[in-house]
Amino acid sequence: MSEKRDPRAHWLDEDPFDQLGNTSKSHTRARDDGNWRKPHVRVIHSNQGGQPFFRLFGAPQHGHQPTIHTGSIWHFSKIEIEHLTQATIAFSLALAFMSVRGLFGAIQNPLAFLIGGFLYAAAIGPAFLLHEIAHKIVARKYGCWAEFRASPTGLKWGVIIAAAFGFVFMAPGAVMVAGQTTKAQFGKIAIAGPLTNVALWAVGVGMILLLNGISPFLDDFLGIWLMGNAILAAFNMLPFGPLDGKKIKAWSDPIFWVSFVTILSIAYHTLTGNIFVILGI
Repeated sequence: MSEKRDPRAHWLDEDPFDQLGNTSKSHTRARDDGNWRKPHVRVIHSNQGGQPFFRLFGAPQHGHQPTIHTGSIWHFSKIEIEHLTQATIAFSLALAFMSVRGLFGAIQNPLAFLIGGFLYAAAIGPAFLLHEIAHKIVARKYGCWAEFRASPTGLKWGVIIAAAFGFVFMAPGAVMVAGQTTKAQFGKIAIAGPLTNVALWAVGVGMILLLNGISPFLDDFLGIWLMGNAILAAFNMLPFGPLDGKKIKAWSDPIFWVSFVTILSIAYHTLTGNIFVILGI
């Protein structure tokens, strides 16, 4: 498969998975030789060029025809915007609790809770949002359907943990991707997120060199910006479970190890403060 986007491919405004299982009730319990059938699974497909969906259970059936979106690669559906908003609000709330060491700190000092929440959300929020959007954009470049979906359970427990213990450990959601890609393309979709965080980290370094000492608030903001992007990039490079590192390693061992060591080094020097020594600050 060519690395370039198929010009015939289209992007879909509707979530293809929303339609799964929406079969007629008259067919869900039809008899066949005295045995009850299990409900049918309707597989959505597109007759447009590119066929961006996985073919499940053999040839796809003719079912619901999704709405075709032929606009910008930056298109976000209504449901995706809702999920991104939910995840951002919950993530910001968890960061606010972290800034005052939990719920009791928020009760004792509401103003610090609000200011800390704003500072951390403004510094780390873009690291999360742009990481996910990078996955989406690269996936769409290869003709896939790709939209962010929040995890209600992950958001709820992330806020609870931050309120109870004063640190953030959250699985806010992920970009769902459906389509036909090569192993290399899938690896590039995965690595787009961590590389975006590295780019944002580099922007932060440049801002520190230009603006250091102008304002204590700005210095704190840029320090949190560096830490947030370094930690997010390093965590997602771990080659386990659903994390990006596992997909990158499956694509290319050399690319994984070079990226992993580089990003881990960035995280180490950022968290230990060595980066400020290196920069001469």
